[in-house]
Amino acid sequence: MRDRLKVFGIDIIKGSVRSKSRRPSYALVRMEGQEIIDENEVTMFRLFRLLASEEPDILAVDSLQEIAADQHELFFFLQGLPPQTRLVQVTGGERKETLAKVAGRYNIRFDRFNPFDEARTTARVAALGAGAEVIAFENESEIVVSRHRSPGKGGWSQNRYARKIHGAVQRKGREIEQVLVSAGLRYEKKETRAFGGSSRVAFRVFAARGQVPVSTYRGADVQVRITGKRLERIRFRPLSGKPRYLIVGIDPGTTTAVAALDLDGNLLHLASSRQMDMSAVTETLCKVGKPLIIASDVHDMPYSVEKIRRAFSAIAFSPKQDTSVDAKMEITAPFSYANDHERDALSAALEAYRQYRNKFQNLAKRMPPGLDLDEVRARVIRGQSLEQVLSELTERVVTEEAVAPVVETGGKQDERVRVLDGTVKRLRSFIAELQEGLQEKEYEIRRLQGRLRKAHTARDTALAKDTEIIRRDAVIQSLKKRLRKEERRNRALGRRIGRKREAEEIALSGDAVPVKVLDALTRDALHRLSEGEGIDKGDVIAVIRTDGWGRSIVKDLAEAGIRAVISSDAALRGDPLLLPAFRELGLPLLSDRDTGTVVKGRIGRAPSEKLTIALERWKGEQEQLRKEEQSKKIEHIFKEYQSERGKEVRRIG
Repeated sequence: MRDRLKVFGIDIIKGSVRSKSRRPSYALVRMEGQEIIDENEVTMFRLFRLLASEEPDILAVDSLQEIAADQHELFFFLQGLPPQTRLVQVTGGERKETLAKVAGRYNIRFDRFNPFDEARTTARVAALGAGAEVIAFENESEIVVSRHRSPGKGGWSQNRYARKIHGAVQRKGREIEQVLVSAGLRYEKKETRAFGGSSRVAFRVFAARGQVPVSTYRGADVQVRITGKRLERIRFRPLSGKPRYLIVGIDPGTTTAVAALDLDGNLLHLASSRQMDMSAVTETLCKVGKPLIIASDVHDMPYSVEKIRRAFSAIAFSPKQDTSVDAKMEITAPFSYANDHERDALSAALEAYRQYRNKFQNLAKRMPPGLDLDEVRARVIRGQSLEQVLSELTERVVTEEAVAPVVETGGKQDERVRVLDGTVKRLRSFIAELQEGLQEKEYEIRRLQGRLRKAHTARDTALAKDTEIIRRDAVIQSLKKRLRKEERRNRALGRRIGRKREAEEIALSGDAVPVKVLDALTRDALHRLSEGEGIDKGDVIAVIRTDGWGRSIVKDLAEAGIRAVISSDAALRGDPLLLPAFRELGLPLLSDRDTGTVVKGRIGRAPSEKLTIALERWKGEQEQLRKEEQSKKIEHIFKEYQSERGKEVRRIG
């Protein structure tokens, strides 16, 4: 077992893992304990060679993006590490922080533009326990023993050659099986038999890759490959199991609220719930960290909060007087909270942090770098003197003088020149990355502009299609209206044809005359009849009702060439002006009783003989009336002549 922890710290100088043309180069700092033993610039290939040869305990990086572009490449990178080497991301796991913030906890300052200084800081904070180990494999490994060369297509010694290779694979598989049995590891074996031995032997070992006492091997005939079983997603495990110190504010009541800050005043946790009792508060705080100070927003700390403080042996803090609502709102203004209870808990924690902030800053100024700042703060707050704390902690770590690297270089360059040279390289690399990023952005802009043009074309096509659809829908609606109108007209014509056919049948029978039915002696009824059955010259029309008639409708019937109009006796007797109007225009008006007319629906029938007799009677009566009128006119003329003649005789005489 090693006496001193061996750490490799790396930081990228130029290039990028995402670039195919500019492969990355790294600043590598190798450290044992707290002593830096070497610094140099390496490529990825050279880095793996050094890792394989020296097998450090930790490979520290400040970002996984510097060594792998995606999760697949990260699995490949971890597979290539020695089994005992842990990959540590010093800026944290799922919840990342900046390297400056992590280094600040150990009172370490560095030049962030100098990659060697960043690599040095990364290695130092990893050696002090900062960051999280990257876990990519389960506690299960696979060992595959296979042929390292192909038996070939054949020849005089083909069988002997294949038997030699397959025998070597089988022997190597048996050797590995003996090692696994000796180590007491549980495994499953799958062997593929072949001519003279085995072509492949696979072991599924139920242990982590670092616990398998077998190494990768490549011989003339046989190769051995060891891989771990991948997790579904990358996990992170804190390198140090030591919890972070907290400043906690608690607001008890029906709704309990808890706020937790770190010793730098950063909010780590804020929650409230009606179902949160004191045991749940304790469990929550244990998950977040270790409470150093527990605060309340009232002068007299509630008993439930005091119980939690005693459970953690924390320092109590309460204001000199109860904090007002205005003061709480002012101090919590930079933060967001869900309700008044969370506001009260957060204000209590912030008041406690304000109380100790100056003391924390003074301790940071007086501390040497390389020590856990939170641990020093916690011990001083609990009552120890700074000198006592430093003497206890420096027994396990080196002082500031041992931290400064002593590196032998070929030339006698000034340290400032070396730092500036590294800064120039870093800036050039940064500019190259920006230019690559700019080119990628320009390509992305052109691609998106092309997509936008396609989208516009598709949208215009869709709009044109929609317009055409709307136009066609309007045409379809218009055609549907016309269709319905034509259907109604067709039905009306069908009814008209049916009545005409019925009238023709009546006419063809020879003993009756078809009669068309007029609902009322009005123009509207006449229009409906004309639109329906139609009115032809010589038709006989039966009128159902005569009320509301006028001389104009009689004139219209006469002009249409109607042969005769048939009405009831009651209508003829009830209106003494009706018959004279018809006689004046010479239109026959007959009685349904005289003509024997029978009406069914929209068509009727009148016997031919009776109709002829009625018409002859009408004509006779009409001729008699005409003669009487002429006699009256002659008599009137004669009387006027006599009168004029008498006047003339009297004037002469």
